[in-house]
Amino acid sequence: MSTTGPGTAAELARRAIEEGADLILVAGGDGTINEALNGMVHSRVPLGILPAGTANVLANELGLGKTMERAAASVGEWTPERVAVGLIDRSSNEGPRHFLLMAGAGLDADIVYHLALGVKAALGKAAYWIGGFAKLGRRLPVFTVEAEGRTFQAGFALASRVRNYGGDLEIALGASLLDDQFELVLFEGSNSFAYLMYMLGIAARRHSHMRGVTTLRTRRAVFSAAADGKVHLQVDGEYAGLAPAGVEIVPNALTLLVPHHFRTRHAKTARQTPADTAWTTSPTR
Repeated sequence: MSTTGPGTAAELARRAIEEGADLILVAGGDGTINEALNGMVHSRVPLGILPAGTANVLANELGLGKTMERAAASVGEWTPERVAVGLIDRSSNEGPRHFLLMAGAGLDADIVYHLALGVKAALGKAAYWIGGFAKLGRRLPVFTVEAEGRTFQAGFALASRVRNYGGDLEIALGASLLDDQFELVLFEGSNSFAYLMYMLGIAARRHSHMRGVTTLRTRRAVFSAAADGKVHLQVDGEYAGLAPAGVEIVPNALTLLVPHHFRTRHAKTARQTPADTAWTTSPTR
């Protein structure tokens, strides 16, 4: 079955389950996978993916390669893994929405909001970098994030279930799809040039030691609105409206097909990460 436009994959997945499907394979990018996910949550039908989108964060995280052909050749070797998903609940009339990978508030969602679909289709991941550099020289709205009984200030917040970000970078270095928590990474400041330095730190995998960066593990976080501008939201790389919003973990929500090597590697990581890990932060700028 083919989608006929945005928002149709969820209904197609839901209908397939109702008609007795025992497996759903989604050929597409993270946005299409997110739509299908919203038609599958709490079912026992496995979800498998064949990468075909712009960034393919999930495909990179699972180590499936960048082509449908390579992924399809190994489908028979994948194993089902029951995983948690995220849920974002916005105060607007948009309603709650599940996500598998991440929810972002602030800078990255603002880039997604202003990104023209034609530019994204023509330039792929480069379109996001162009959108990011266009923010230089502008002040970013600062909002509050509540998590683990604490309140933080941020211009960019990422609640992630995966290490991979945008296909090439890693922000949430301790995240795992096999863990029932988010890794929440917060970046302070309204100065857009500070975020250029943050991105350089991310590229070097040194951002967790930078001033103004806070990392913690949590099952729930709340993003406020900002007094000095709109705080945009994104889930799995797709625009998701405006803050205020809350995100939370929904455990045991989806059966995901994963390669054996991913399961072995990440199961070890999840076991080594204590469930009550506190927060770590570097001094503010």
